[in-house]
Amino acid sequence: MQPFIAAMQKVRQAFLAAIIKSFLRTKHVLQTILNIWISPSIIKGENVEAEPSTQEVRKLGAPEFVEVVNKAFHGLVGRKRLVALSDGLRKQFLESMFDNPQCMLPSYNHQLPSGDEQGTFLALDVGGSTFRVGLIELSGRKSGDEECKILKRSTFKIDKTVKQLKGVLFFDWMAERIGEVLAGQAEGHDMSDAPLSMGLAWSFPIEQTSLRSGLLQGMGKGFLAAHGLLGQDLGDLIQDSCSKRGLNVQVDAIVNDSSATLLSKAYLDSTTRFALILGTGVNAAVHLPVHTFSPSKFGIRPPEWHDSAKHVIVNTELSMFGSGILPSTQWDELLLSVHPDPTFQPLEHFVGGGYLGEIVRLVLVEGIRTAGLFGGVVPPNLREKYSLDTETLSRIESDRSPDLSTAQAVFMSRHPTTIPPTPTDLHTLRLIAAHVTHRAAGIIAAGVHALWQLRNEAESILPQESSHTLVAYNGSVLENYPGFKVACQKHLDTLVEASGGTKGSIELMYAEESSLLGAAIAGAVASLDG
Repeated sequence: MQPFIAAMQKVRQAFLAAIIKSFLRTKHVLQTILNIWISPSIIKGENVEAEPSTQEVRKLGAPEFVEVVNKAFHGLVGRKRLVALSDGLRKQFLESMFDNPQCMLPSYNHQLPSGDEQGTFLALDVGGSTFRVGLIELSGRKSGDEECKILKRSTFKIDKTVKQLKGVLFFDWMAERIGEVLAGQAEGHDMSDAPLSMGLAWSFPIEQTSLRSGLLQGMGKGFLAAHGLLGQDLGDLIQDSCSKRGLNVQVDAIVNDSSATLLSKAYLDSTTRFALILGTGVNAAVHLPVHTFSPSKFGIRPPEWHDSAKHVIVNTELSMFGSGILPSTQWDELLLSVHPDPTFQPLEHFVGGGYLGEIVRLVLVEGIRTAGLFGGVVPPNLREKYSLDTETLSRIESDRSPDLSTAQAVFMSRHPTTIPPTPTDLHTLRLIAAHVTHRAAGIIAAGVHALWQLRNEAESILPQESSHTLVAYNGSVLENYPGFKVACQKHLDTLVEASGGTKGSIELMYAEESSLLGAAIAGAVASLDG
């Protein structure tokens, strides 16, 4: 009997073990099902390991989230990383000086102003929404008077009606506005019988064929001025419209915005060799020796130009550089993943005023959804792409009051929400914006430093022997965004010292009214040279 009882006990134990084992397996299955149920990313088929930083953020509170953002952006623009970025950009610049038809474009401006140019000149600045006309008096650096004086200046809005003027009608409209500015100018000023020299800053594509000529191309942005005129000479079109109105003027120079900025400051300070534009977009100009370029970069130019040109002002098209070497974050990748042309202007996506607000918006929305910022509620219109603009961030960062009342009023007026942001929320938004713009300032500094080194090498100048050099700048971000120019200058000083130079060798200097003054100075240099 005892063997039988013992056998039954073993059967019972085996049966209970099987039940427990089965239960454990069932519990594991249930737990797995539960895990799937509470993990939407698995249901959606997302690769959880593909974005470890995002998964990490979802476990953090607001302060920790901000620290992650800080490390993500500040960590990308340390000294070593910026030196490497500068070296990479310089290599891309050099490559483009040989075979890239879109970048490092030598202009026809081969002379910087001497500073002795004098006289009265007419300046035109045609942009996407305004046409500006200025009558400029140049007195020279040694005159003891104000070197550049704007005698008269008018701004005309280019509205939809003006944009729809086809062909020569647009240039006739320009001539009519020029006539309005010149009306009555003979009084008090000696307007001789000689034609008034005119310089033009043109913010649209042209195929320049001489200092005062360029073949008109499509303007975009709703303009119909090129209708029926594609390939015709821009200088002649403006000249003809002015002549029809009896205006005694002469087109002597056509420049782009970066060249105009360089010329405007070079007239006042002979150490100017660079120009930097940073507003909605970004661009730069640099004065380089002609011999550093492949002959093919100059296209077909008259022998006289090559005989006299030892240096040339170069339109770098800086926005198009940086492919594969820019310091990217997951938010940049998200921005580019839905961009219609993500490879066209790599550097501009990281620094342009048209994109800084969007990068901040993407970071902020993630913080709201995963770290409880703004009460966990995304303001309705912040769900729309590019709804947070850089100008809004600039005004919010400018508010230094304890309660950030101005910042809150600005935010709520543009992004109304049922749960108004607290001062802590706004402080967090300011920190995010500061981290994003700090990186942008570092990237801009790396680009300028790369051009500085490129010029030093072309001129056989050692970094420690490089003299003080000015970078003329303008554009809404550099001019108006709180602390941006200062941060950019600090990054520049760090880079110069890292390359063996002296702190302060490169100085950012604001170029006031650069488009008008630069156009006038270009006209002055051309007319006096001719």
